[in-house]
Amino acid sequence: MALVNAEPLYKDALEMRKQLLGSAHPDIASSLNNLAELYNSLGRYTEAEPMYVEGLEMRKQLLGSAHPDIASSLNNLASLYHSLGRYTEAEPMYVEALEMKKQLLGSVHPSIATSLNNLAELYNSLGRYTEAEPLYKDALEMSKQLLGSAHPDIASSLNNLAGLYYSQGRYTEAEPLYKDALEMSKQLLGSAHPSIATSLNNLAYLYHSLGRYTEAEPLYKDALEMRKQLLGSTHPDIATSLNNLAELYNSLGRYTEAEPLYKDALEMKKQLLGSVHPSIATSLNNLAELYNSLGRYTEAEPMYVEALEMKKQLLGSVHPSIATSLNNLAELYNSLGRYTEAEPMYVEGLEMRKQLLGSAHPDIATCLNNLAELYNSLGRYTEAEPMYVEAVTICIVQLGEEHPLTQKVQKNYRTFLQQVVNENRQGELSDEMSLQIISQMES
Repeated sequence: MALVNAEPLYKDALEMRKQLLGSAHPDIASSLNNLAELYNSLGRYTEAEPMYVEGLEMRKQLLGSAHPDIASSLNNLASLYHSLGRYTEAEPMYVEALEMKKQLLGSVHPSIATSLNNLAELYNSLGRYTEAEPLYKDALEMSKQLLGSAHPDIASSLNNLAGLYYSQGRYTEAEPLYKDALEMSKQLLGSAHPSIATSLNNLAYLYHSLGRYTEAEPLYKDALEMRKQLLGSTHPDIATSLNNLAELYNSLGRYTEAEPLYKDALEMKKQLLGSVHPSIATSLNNLAELYNSLGRYTEAEPMYVEALEMKKQLLGSVHPSIATSLNNLAELYNSLGRYTEAEPMYVEGLEMRKQLLGSAHPDIATCLNNLAELYNSLGRYTEAEPMYVEAVTICIVQLGEEHPLTQKVQKNYRTFLQQVVNENRQGELSDEMSLQIISQMES
């Protein structure tokens, strides 16, 4: 059943409970929460928020200041704010939910492991990896203590920790955890299960990122087939699998295979989620990326613009995903030589990411690199140099020398310095690292 078909049932349940139980009752708070969850799943965040808030306030009024249901409401509202990029509002709610659960349930409980994991997810999103890692590890250890060495929740925790290592470019640490999670899921759940499909997908994504395409492709295909077998022909997870396989084909230059998969994923999402949803904006962006790669710029531009506008409508004016869209559209304008349109978008995307993620997140390094490349193209070397230097520094500190992004940024920086030497414009540079590398080039 499409998610949109559930809405009238949830609404009927809410109205019936109000009629039978009055305006304030724990069951009404539950109904408000359920309807909010549905709207959250559908990307209808502006409708979800007031329901989550009303459910939370009703529970506080009926149940006092500390109760497991209140902790659950705090967690749900925090999760919504997390999705919306409203991180400063999400964090205190996740922390309050965690503290309340510890107070009510003791220091070791499955629900506490969940809260530790949620807070770790937020810190992962913010690039606060050193804070996220111990929380993920605590959640994993607590789950093992409570559930034994093999349990679906432990497989999920392994998966989450692997995801953190993936974000940091610690691929050699991520791979065995992804494999352990996959094997555990198979052992516990049989050969075909949605969790197994997710594990296959995650491992494939890692191999894809590492350029191990021949290993990634069969795993992506297995995940897609398993999801079709378990979930029918139309489901959000199937759209995700189609998209991931398309991404792989795009990376391999197999554009004629990628395009129909991207289109199928987009149409399926529209059918399931309505015409406006963050996941649809992502699909529009991906298809635009493909057209950009193929030089089909007139097809790419309106899709990038539509994705950006949809994200602003759904997520507000400031969100990491909006910064990504600004960057992508700027990249297109850069490719087209429309530099005066590209520059303000690069700058806006960079400032937005700094505001949301702090000054030392890998995504900031990507933005700095892109803007430096633009200034390089325009011969504005004094503006390009500090951006290259800052991007290289962030990458080395956050991701290490071996990470693909670090290597890409360092290569761009060195190419820039060589160009400066070739044009005999060393006098325009001032950074000590730049001058030292140029000295080595000239010797």
